[in-house]
Amino acid sequence: MSDQGAVLHVKGRVLVGPDDVRDELWVIGGRISYDRPADARDIRTVEGWALPGLVDAHCHVGLGLHGPVDADVAEKQALTDREAGTLLLRDAGSPSDTRWIDDREDLPKIIRAGRHIARTRRYIRNFAHEIEPDDLVAYVAQEARRGDGWVKLVGDWIDRDLGDLSACWPREAVEAGIAEAHRLGARVTAHCFAEDSLRDLVEAGIDCIEHATGLTEDLIPLFAERGVAIVPTLVNIATFPQLAAGGEARFPRWSAHMHRLYERRYDTVRNAYDAGIPVYVGTDAGGSLAHGLVAGEVAELVTAGIPPVQALSATAWGARSWLGRPGLDEGAPADLVVYEGDPRADVRVLAAPRRVVLNGRVVG
Repeated sequence: MSDQGAVLHVKGRVLVGPDDVRDELWVIGGRISYDRPADARDIRTVEGWALPGLVDAHCHVGLGLHGPVDADVAEKQALTDREAGTLLLRDAGSPSDTRWIDDREDLPKIIRAGRHIARTRRYIRNFAHEIEPDDLVAYVAQEARRGDGWVKLVGDWIDRDLGDLSACWPREAVEAGIAEAHRLGARVTAHCFAEDSLRDLVEAGIDCIEHATGLTEDLIPLFAERGVAIVPTLVNIATFPQLAAGGEARFPRWSAHMHRLYERRYDTVRNAYDAGIPVYVGTDAGGSLAHGLVAGEVAELVTAGIPPVQALSATAWGARSWLGRPGLDEGAPADLVVYEGDPRADVRVLAAPRRVVLNGRVVG
């Protein structure tokens, strides 16, 4: 907080972890303490059930339906996430430069993956660098340096000649690209709807798969063995029937494939979770989807069969640990959300934050 003498007292039930529940915490100088300050002059109290600021591990700040958006639109996107209690965003590809957000203490923190890297004419226009395989290593290196420890590939997309989804990259290209990212200290994730792109990416050492609708029983053991995480974005997969209907006349094979992926989406996610594959919350906000949908995504994971506490961890404790960011730790920046009830008992309470605290300030 700007006034070092001002203190925020959060009391009730503080969910430091799923089983680590404390009665109170203090926010002093914008940071968390579990020791009552001796000389606080001005104390504000907030009561309820406190969680670390929620995580959207797949969104796009600065991206609109037709490509990059102006800063005022990007600001509204970030503020919408903040109002929903989402205070840590993994931006899974954006053509906009959003570094200015880092200077705003009132906006969520962002972990960027640079700009999407796609095959020529194999992704949404104006979203990605569109290149050929011989250039993949160079573009991976460029985006690894521009991002915050992540690089985003487009692993598959519709092949108009084939009339269906198909993998975008040959095996040797993704092996070289992923190796270069790892050499530069970045992790790699990939957009994947279909089945046939997954084995090459996982065996090449990829760290995460977005959407993962093509994850089949024969691939699940490989993901589990390699520790490859998935971010299912079920609130986005809910749009598949509409997308399929729009392309049915021109691409009937693709349309039928999208319907099949949609129909088995919950089984796919539950089977992955049951096999020990890490699952995290992401919404795919930006582009065509609104921001602020994390509560809906957590509810979708529960509908798929993930236990509520684990679905909650996928946007709270577990997600922050995976991304290397602190939760409600002593001395950590005070990014937290307070609710009326226990979100472990009913994840639907996530849709109605009582208070949002960012960098130690009550902002919502």
